Amino acid sequence: MAQAMLLRIGADASCSDGACGQVSRIIVNPVARQVTHLVFDPKHRDGPGRLVPVDLVDATTGQVRFRGTLAEFQALPPAQETEVVPDLDPTGHAHPDPAPKQGYLVPLSPWMRGRRGPGQAGVRQEVIVDSVPSGEVDIRRDLTASATDGEIGQVQGLVVEPGVHHVTHVLLRQGHRWGRKEVAIPISAVTKIGTLLVHLSLTKHQVEDLPPAAIEHRAG
Repeated sequence: MAQAMLLRIGADASCSDGACGQVSRIIVNPVARQVTHLVFDPKHRDGPGRLVPVDLVDATTGQVRFRGTLAEFQALPPAQETEVVPDLDPTGHAHPDPAPKQGYLVPLSPWMRGRRGPGQAGVRQEVIVDSVPSGEVDIRRDLTASATDGEIGQVQGLVVEPGVHHVTHVLLRQGHRWGRKEVAIPISAVTKIGTLLVHLSLTKHQVEDLPPAAIEHRAG
């Protein structure tokens, strides 16, 4: 996989004048199979993350770098937004929303932080949700990959073509704790990139037979 650019979830992220966190999510156009943005989150989640256009990013071994300054990074769109959820009735059930929201903001329960105290039924809540551009999906840490005969491992990142940022391989951690290896799944073997699963056209046995990934890193 010469000339590959590896975008690894959890990689350290930096700006031209200092560190700015870690890569927490990779935003993908699932139709074009193309990366559009990365999300850099501050370490220890101290403040909101930022949506970073992939065109402004270089990837080197073990690190991803935004070409702008820290001030320019802070001016990028936030990667999380605050939403108000429906009131809760005295039984603790939410009232139906007459006009459900569409598309742009995708709530992910692990990141929700409710602001309603215990026993305060009927009080509106604010929750933090991850921003995903309409029509795109996000690749998160340990997103599960499913072979044709069951779940096979967790996604660790994506390999893309420098410049055009088309996905060529999905980096997968496969196996049990004491026998794990990383394998690079060709994008041709990916049938669907969803919000909960990455679906493969391979069987578990075929994935297990793949050699460990050997990816050459280079700047994008």
